[in-house]
Amino acid sequence: MTDKDYFSMVTNLLRVEAEAITQTASRLAQEEVERAVEILAACGGKVVLLGVGKSGIIAQKIAATMTSTGTAAIYLHPSDALHGGLGIVSQTDVVLALSNSGETDEVIAMLPHLLHRRVPIIAVVGNLRSTLARRADVVLDASVDKEACPLNMAPTTSTTVALAIGDALAVVLMQVKGLTTDDFAQNHPAGRLGKRLTLKVADLMHSGDDNPTIGPDVPWLEVIAAITRGGLGAVNIVDDSGRLLGIVTDGDLKRIIQKINHAELENLTSSTMMTRDPVVARPELLAYDALRLMEDRPRQISVLPVVTDEKICVGLIRVHDIVRSGL
Repeated sequence: MTDKDYFSMVTNLLRVEAEAITQTASRLAQEEVERAVEILAACGGKVVLLGVGKSGIIAQKIAATMTSTGTAAIYLHPSDALHGGLGIVSQTDVVLALSNSGETDEVIAMLPHLLHRRVPIIAVVGNLRSTLARRADVVLDASVDKEACPLNMAPTTSTTVALAIGDALAVVLMQVKGLTTDDFAQNHPAGRLGKRLTLKVADLMHSGDDNPTIGPDVPWLEVIAAITRGGLGAVNIVDDSGRLLGIVTDGDLKRIIQKINHAELENLTSSTMMTRDPVVARPELLAYDALRLMEDRPRQISVLPVVTDEKICVGLIRVHDIVRSGL
């Protein structure tokens, strides 16, 4: 086959799965969906996801998505449940069971024990006449006309549809519960997404002894020495009360020395070299927003003084510090 044949095969299969999700949106019964969301939103405990084989893998992903979006959820393998794991299920929980056939032995074997505990059961099932569908409190139609597999055997389209239904429930619950960006960030402290939502300038800035500052009347050679000692490529210029007056960077030094007459160097001081009223950051500013401050401008800058509302200089932050943090 040619590369174009492979391309057509892949894109056609994607269209088959996409069409299956579109058909599912039309097949789902409104009253069942609304009841499922109401039961899940009112859950006083956790959502317990069940599934075996490929459905089990999809159930694990749905549990992870729900947990990260504000709905406590776990995956419980039905075989483990029948050998003691059932003890994790309480009457305040809700069970979300996935099975394309609706006749998965291990899932069916759990039903009497779940019913005995009076736990609501929501079934995501491909066969509405199955045992699981008949015994569930709510049935969400996840049936598909065919699998994307050319043999119509490997779970492909059916698992995609089940996953899409689970994702949809998780996101709707997120909205019902009014999850905010801050709430989301609390559940994602690591990784680039979490860091963008949680890391602040105060967490990354150079402060205290690591925050180089000098006065406004310092000779140019001492300015160079201060920048060299700090190792940050810049030095903040402050008055006697610590209020920021300006900043001198490596770039400022190069430009000034290139332009100035060497005879004038003797009178060159920090106040005549500095950039007055520079762009600054507050300690509470998100580090990602500070990065945007430095980069989203006609002429990018690589360092920001950090000041309080009273313009007291409390630190210095560089692009390098933010990038190194993983943002």
